[in-house]
Amino acid sequence: MTKSITPNQIKEKNRSLIYQYIYESKKVSQMDISYALHLSRPTVTANLAALEEEGLITKEGRMDTGSVGRKAAAYTIVKDFRIGIGVELLGKEVKIILVDLYGQKIERFVYDLPYREEEDYFRQVCEKIMEAKDALHIRDEQILGAGFAIQGLVSPDSETVVYGKILGCTGLSIEAFARYLPYPCSFIHDADSAAIAELWASPELTDAFYLSISTHLGAALIKDRELIRGDHGHSSTIEHIEMEPEGRLCYCGKRGCMETLCSISALLEPEEDLDAFFENVRCGHPQTSIRWLTFLRNLARSVNLLHLIYDKTFILGGYLAPYLKEQDLVFLYEELQKITPFPEASDFLQISKMPKHNITIGAALPYIQGFLERIN
Repeated sequence: MTKSITPNQIKEKNRSLIYQYIYESKKVSQMDISYALHLSRPTVTANLAALEEEGLITKEGRMDTGSVGRKAAAYTIVKDFRIGIGVELLGKEVKIILVDLYGQKIERFVYDLPYREEEDYFRQVCEKIMEAKDALHIRDEQILGAGFAIQGLVSPDSETVVYGKILGCTGLSIEAFARYLPYPCSFIHDADSAAIAELWASPELTDAFYLSISTHLGAALIKDRELIRGDHGHSSTIEHIEMEPEGRLCYCGKRGCMETLCSISALLEPEEDLDAFFENVRCGHPQTSIRWLTFLRNLARSVNLLHLIYDKTFILGGYLAPYLKEQDLVFLYEELQKITPFPEASDFLQISKMPKHNITIGAALPYIQGFLERIN
């Protein structure tokens, strides 16, 4: 026997549909909503009033319809009704970003705070988070949660660092931070965080191999818009594939890992930064250009190996993405053609659509996504 739908369920469904339509449309009139969702004007009016009273939506000016007469009120969501916080823990600094319900940066803060597995460090990081929030006059009830992106593998429940050799934080519990903050906290692997940001920026993206080329190398496998986690928590750890047995020492203890060839740490000299490096590259500085082409050849070798395993779109992301140009992709394709056994399509490599702050934004997005799923 088919279960009947109650009036309350219908009411909740209509409320969700209306909020979702306003969210996706950015700015709409009451008539737009009624027409698009096939709902009566009284139903729309009542739901708009309820959503506005709850603080979820607001009137923002009037619609520009081009017609003569009084223009209809324009409704938008209240973007900062709820906020997510993303935190990136690095060896020498901490990056904090606050994002609204569209995943847009509200403000970003960077603090010189070297990592230490000490109570004082955990407390200081949380104090910086609270200072950032207070500086923007954001109330605690607006915060959905704080995601901590970390250079390490994280347990399935996002509460423990199960492999953290870069920072020396294996075994670290999220409780170290959560005890100082009045909202939910979780860990996320930094490469996963960047891939989540990419999915947010690319609604058309279904399957892909995301390469996070940052201070260290990382990756994420995307299938049906989900990250493939693996049975033991170390799926996509391509950075530790051995490429040159007698090569440079990797932080994992082995030599010649992909990390030692395709990370920014492998590209730059000590104390050199990306801005200065690429200024020299684009100006044709001989030694820097040779280093860059060597890096791209190593990247092509690595991509070729990975593409033979996962024949999908490859996204070049991480800190390197904002510096990549079309000419770099052309060079990569040329190198790939020399080593691949198959005729290679010239469109499987893409530069990230969210090249800036992708790790910190991605750490906040699961909380935003969770809220939108609950309300929709």
